[in-house]
Amino acid sequence: MPELPEVEVVRRGLDEHAVGRRIGAVEVLHPRSVRRHVPGPADFVGRLAGRAPTAVRRRGKYMWLVLDNGAMLLAHLGMSGQMLVQPQGKPDEKHLRVRLPLSDGQELRFVDQRTFGHLLVDEPGERIDVPASVDHIALDPLDPEFVPDAFVRSLRAKRTEVKRALLDQSLISGVGNIYADEALWRSRLHWASSTRGLSGAQALELLGHVTEVMSEALEVGGTTFDGLYVDVNGESGYFERGLNAYGRRDRPCGRCGTSIVREAFMNRSSFSCPSCQRAPRSRA
Repeated sequence: MPELPEVEVVRRGLDEHAVGRRIGAVEVLHPRSVRRHVPGPADFVGRLAGRAPTAVRRRGKYMWLVLDNGAMLLAHLGMSGQMLVQPQGKPDEKHLRVRLPLSDGQELRFVDQRTFGHLLVDEPGERIDVPASVDHIALDPLDPEFVPDAFVRSLRAKRTEVKRALLDQSLISGVGNIYADEALWRSRLHWASSTRGLSGAQALELLGHVTEVMSEALEVGGTTFDGLYVDVNGESGYFERGLNAYGRRDRPCGRCGTSIVREAFMNRSSFSCPSCQRAPRSRA
């Protein structure tokens, strides 16, 4: 699933290509892609026709186009969603789900092979610049309003495994499986370590590595594994080359040479070095 760096790359592309253009006659080619828009596809289409995006914003893994009437077109890419900018008339992608023509002869295309992603038109929540449906999601560490000390206090107050806490979007948003594993490797923490057992310094160091690894990924366009994540121009990211833990099962740890191991975690995988990241005694 695209995480913060990948979504931010797409957001920047949409900001460049969509802001200031006017949306034409939208086509919903697969209703599942607008399933969260409760009034239905016809209302979705009607609320976008003739509107002009004035900005593109993001919180964690969600991004939205702010429209000239104050409404917001919210997008979540799910497992395989892509927001592409293509010339009108170019042959459709196999998994094209929603088409949004723009007044400059281009169009936004929501392509989603697995249809776990979605689009919806939303209104502002308590904060006028954030859609109501994502108002409850925590700030991400790249947000200028994010408060590190508040995060550290909340993290240490939880009674859970540290990786589970990093994936809790009500605590910190934008972090997914890839960047959690990478930050934990840099912090020399096992994913099952207790949040209660972390010192303030350890928690602050972990946050620093979360911010650091996502910033580095953003600089090279994010991480692409299966070709499903691409930017608005269809280009892949290159951070896979900089990964130290995630997806590196049986490869040597870059610090100590021990083989990286894969463990089951929340119906997913967690990758770590058994030497550098010692498991808690309860799991050993």
